Amino acid sequence: MQVLVLAGGLSAERDVSLRSGRRVAEALRTARPDWQVLERDVDASLLDELAADAPDCVVPLLHGSAGEDGAVRDVLECLGLPYVGSRASACRLAFDKPVAKTLVRRVGVATPEAVALPHATFRELGAPGVMAALERGIGFPLVVKPARGGSALGVSIVKAAGELPSAMVGAFAYGDVAMLEGFIAGTEVAVGVIDTGDGPVALPAVEIAADGGFYDYAARYTAGTTEFHVPARLDPAIAEAAAAAALTAHETLGLRDWSRSDLLIDAAGTPWFLEVNVAPGMTETSLVPQALVAAGIDMGAQMAALVERAIHRV
Repeated sequence: MQVLVLAGGLSAERDVSLRSGRRVAEALRTARPDWQVLERDVDASLLDELAADAPDCVVPLLHGSAGEDGAVRDVLECLGLPYVGSRASACRLAFDKPVAKTLVRRVGVATPEAVALPHATFRELGAPGVMAALERGIGFPLVVKPARGGSALGVSIVKAAGELPSAMVGAFAYGDVAMLEGFIAGTEVAVGVIDTGDGPVALPAVEIAADGGFYDYAARYTAGTTEFHVPARLDPAIAEAAAAAALTAHETLGLRDWSRSDLLIDAAGTPWFLEVNVAPGMTETSLVPQALVAAGIDMGAQMAALVERAIHRV
C-alpha cells in the first residue's frame, strides 16, 4: 500500500510542517514496513502526479494557511483520494478562530471575549478610537493574534493601550484579520483528541510552562526552552473538565480522526477554550506526540490505524 505524507507548503509554518511530516512518515515506516510511505511537498506538479499515480491514502500535515483551512482537502476530495483528518468544511470552521470560538461558546464551553478586526476597519476607524473602544469593551491586558494561523506567529500580549498599534502590525503581518481576545491568567494546557476506533477520546492534557512565560514560536520549537508536564498537574476533576471541553470542541466543529485544543485553566479551575488545530504539530517538541506516549499509544501504530480507517470509510 502506498501512503503519501504531504508536508511543507508555502505558509509561514512551512518548516514546522516539514518536521511534522518527516516524523510521521518515519513512524509509519517503522509501524508498517510493508507499506510504501512517501513524503511530498506541495507545488504545481503535485496534482499531475496524484492523477498519474494515486496513492491509497494521503496524510495532510500542512500547517497554517492553505494547509488547515480546508483548501487542499477540497482538492483531495475532488480527486476521490482518501485522507486522514477532518473534512474540508470542518477545517474552515476550526481554522477561523472567531468562528470556532462562537460555535463552542454556544454549546457551553467558556472562551474569552474577543473581537475580530479586519485591517481595513482598524485603518478606517482610526487607531485612537479603536483602542478606546477596546479598553471599554475588553480591557487590558489582552491578546492580539491573527484570526487564522498557528504556531503563535503574530501573537502578542498587550498590557496597555500604547502597545496595541505595534501588536496589530505584528498580527496583520500574518493575515488581514486580527483577533483581540481577553487575557486569561492561568495554566496553559493542550488536550489532544484522537479516534482510537470507538469514537474520539481525549488524550492526557499536556501542561506548558515556557521559560519566558509566553509559549511563542521559539518556545514551541526550540528544545529546552519550555518545560512540559504530561499529564498536566491538574486536580482530576479539572483535568476531566479540560478533556470534556476538548471533546466538545472536536465534536461541535465536526472534526474527525484527530485534533488538539489549546486551553487555559484559570484560578477557579475553569477551562477556557482558545483554539483548535486540525493538523497538530508532530515534531520532536510537539504536544500530541507527548500525550500519545503518556497514554501508552504508539504514534506509528495509531497513525497507521487512522490511515486504514480513512481508506475504508464511506
